[in-house]
Amino acid sequence: MVKSPDLDIPKNLPRHIAIIMDGNGRWAKKRHLPRIMGHRQGAKTVKEIVTTVRKLGIPYLTLYAFSKENWSRPEDEVSSLMDLLCEYLQRELDELLGNKIRLRAIGDLEDLPDRVQEILFDTIEKTSKNYEMELILALSYGSRAEILRAVRTIGEKCQKGEIDPRKIDERTFRSFLYTSDIPDPDLIIRTSGEMRLSNFLLFQAAYSELYITKTLWPDFNKSELLKALTDYSKRERRFGRITEQMILKCTGSDS
Repeated sequence: MVKSPDLDIPKNLPRHIAIIMDGNGRWAKKRHLPRIMGHRQGAKTVKEIVTTVRKLGIPYLTLYAFSKENWSRPEDEVSSLMDLLCEYLQRELDELLGNKIRLRAIGDLEDLPDRVQEILFDTIEKTSKNYEMELILALSYGSRAEILRAVRTIGEKCQKGEIDPRKIDERTFRSFLYTSDIPDPDLIIRTSGEMRLSNFLLFQAAYSELYITKTLWPDFNKSELLKALTDYSKRERRFGRITEQMILKCTGSDS
């Protein structure tokens, strides 16, 4: 894809960005507004960031939209978040189709209310043939639960003789994760200044670059994203190797 000429694009863009969208409640509290108003403003930020990532030609964007732990929030807030998710999916369908963005979802999706599942799976189906970008929503997602699910499935297959436990390697394990066909995130962004992963993509984040900003999610815009990408572009990713090894790997030289 040709990148949009109206953006000041940093070099060495990541292939996959994952974002922990945090700070909606604090944004609303600072303005003496109900928490749902923070979530609504956050949904507007989602639209801007998805549009910017698409223009940049980055093929994968994962958004931590609703964690398994979020079910413990007040019932009215959870219900409002589910309503907001439905609104977003219905409102943005034409944009997703027009921009050739494929929607996917990871997590324990059966936990979602039936009405949400219906709209979610309908949107996933209608965008399934898109190929320019994948927008992955983490919904009722928890990384520990994902890992335990993979372990249980592998264990059952070992019991049935379908898998030889002596041959289980990282590649085998990865094939049982929600993200089996999605590359690990190169860059994980967390807004609102919190310094933790909050049970998000723990296995996949082993070598992800982390970018923490104090900006609250509703205030995170195109400019803030480009700051994160500029910071990322200056980093040297060695994956446990030394610099000289990475130079040889990039140049293809073994002398």
